[in-house]
Amino acid sequence: MGLAVGIDLGTSNSVVSAVLDGRPVVLADSEGRRVQPSAVFFGERNFVLAGADAAEQRSEYPEHVVFSVKRLIGRRYRSPEIEQIRRTVPWGVAAGPVGDARVRVQGKVHAAEEVSAHILRHLRRVAEQATGQSVDAAVITVPAYFNDHQRQATRDAAEIAGLECLRILNEPTAAALAHGFDQGARHHLVVFDLGGGTFDVSVMKVDGDVFEVISTAGDTFLGGDDFDAAIAAFLGSRLKIVHGVDVAASHGTQARLLRLAEEAKCRLSSQPELFIESPEIGQNLQGEWVDLSARLNRKIVADLVMPLIQRCFVVCDDAMRQAGLRANQVDAVLMVGGMTRFPLIREAVGSYFGQDPVISVNPDEVVAQGAAIQAHNLSTFQENPGAVLLDVTSQTLGIRTIGGFMDPLIPRNTPIPHEVSKNYHTTQDDQTQVRIEIFQGASQKAEENHLLGEFVLTGLRSAPRGDVRIRIRFAIDADGIVQVTAEDTDSGNQVDMMVRASSRMSDAERERIRQETKEAMFSGPESMAVEAASSGPSDDDLDVPTEMDEIQFADDEDDLDLSPDWID
Repeated sequence: MGLAVGIDLGTSNSVVSAVLDGRPVVLADSEGRRVQPSAVFFGERNFVLAGADAAEQRSEYPEHVVFSVKRLIGRRYRSPEIEQIRRTVPWGVAAGPVGDARVRVQGKVHAAEEVSAHILRHLRRVAEQATGQSVDAAVITVPAYFNDHQRQATRDAAEIAGLECLRILNEPTAAALAHGFDQGARHHLVVFDLGGGTFDVSVMKVDGDVFEVISTAGDTFLGGDDFDAAIAAFLGSRLKIVHGVDVAASHGTQARLLRLAEEAKCRLSSQPELFIESPEIGQNLQGEWVDLSARLNRKIVADLVMPLIQRCFVVCDDAMRQAGLRANQVDAVLMVGGMTRFPLIREAVGSYFGQDPVISVNPDEVVAQGAAIQAHNLSTFQENPGAVLLDVTSQTLGIRTIGGFMDPLIPRNTPIPHEVSKNYHTTQDDQTQVRIEIFQGASQKAEENHLLGEFVLTGLRSAPRGDVRIRIRFAIDADGIVQVTAEDTDSGNQVDMMVRASSRMSDAERERIRQETKEAMFSGPESMAVEAASSGPSDDDLDVPTEMDEIQFADDEDDLDLSPDWID
């Protein structure tokens, strides 16, 4: 087995780390860059760039550089989040053959897993060049609030990239592991993780080498990208007012404004104000190139991003309420994610928790370091197995019952791994089959939650409604992957399956893409030509499967599984 690494596969940036000589080390590329942009450039003739080289093409070829693909992975095309993404990115978003959201560049549709696999391959090459060792396995981190679809899609991306995914690890857990590594800490710790595209808050109890997550809450559509967009919109309004530039009509101008916004945000982390001058940033209605001049300070930016900051603390309130703790009962607050460098964020966090947050660790690198520690523990034989990670499921899991309601079987913040079973009965006379629909989310109405998957149990005895019992067992593993079993208690007939995302690509497609990405070219500036092609949305999604008979609660209390785990 080659070297096992830890990978923080981020929305805006990604990091790879490995344990060398007993310590987690962030690995740099040949240019000394320790943080790699999560960007992929698609050129002609199967030419692909990933990382910093791809990000450098955004201003000149905005329609050909895919970024923030983490916001697409595992999502269905017809969702409010994808509709928002379609309005804000220069490349196309299309519906895949199973209703998943995919990327359209140069008229070709790419699965989000394929784009992520290019980033993972790039990180793998960085690690191999930095260490001189082959890399064939990794622990990959995801936001704590990622659902089952998104976790499985991340595993698929690793498989396409030729990496064995040893474990899917929640980002806050990885950060706490790195922060407490070899320190013997014992306290309540809050991990405030605000990255490029997602936000999580996890409340943990750390006791020596035991890291126990008590609660987690999050927003998978809140991050540094949104702060950049708010600043870019302000700069764009200046262009429109002063020069009459229609920013929405030019992807190139949009890309240049976003780059300026990100640079301004970073500079305002170390200085109170700045003056922006950017020549020939866009064209006015007469086709003349115009310059941008604008003054920004922290007060202006604070007003622009305050709604985003307020959303952060709605999540904090939820996490603390679920943990049963008050803010003043927290011993330390660990800041994770590049956006936490922004002074306004640190001040707000300090005010909320009544203490200065921990800033002694690098917020961009700590997640990858924690993943590297876990990868080392899982891939090497040790008398002392290292840290024990006790995580929770971030969202409630359940099934649709009669009336369109979701019956929760595994509530959010239940420690994992975990399993539970419960009995139901048929709802119609002579019903011989039933569709089991698995949902994840907080709403009592099933349709307002995320459909993870569905399957059919057939061969039921023909009998009056309510006479046939069906036992449903839910199991969730340490990676947060769900398995469901449905059993006919009369015959013992059962369907036992891993919940496969209904929008998940097939094994054949995954293998085809794996071969294609292996053959993609990654060097040769003469191949960097691009061709004009439509990158608009694709045709409609697949139709929703036809409905079948539903199931409902068993009436008698004895049918409930009252094991200690369920009571707890």
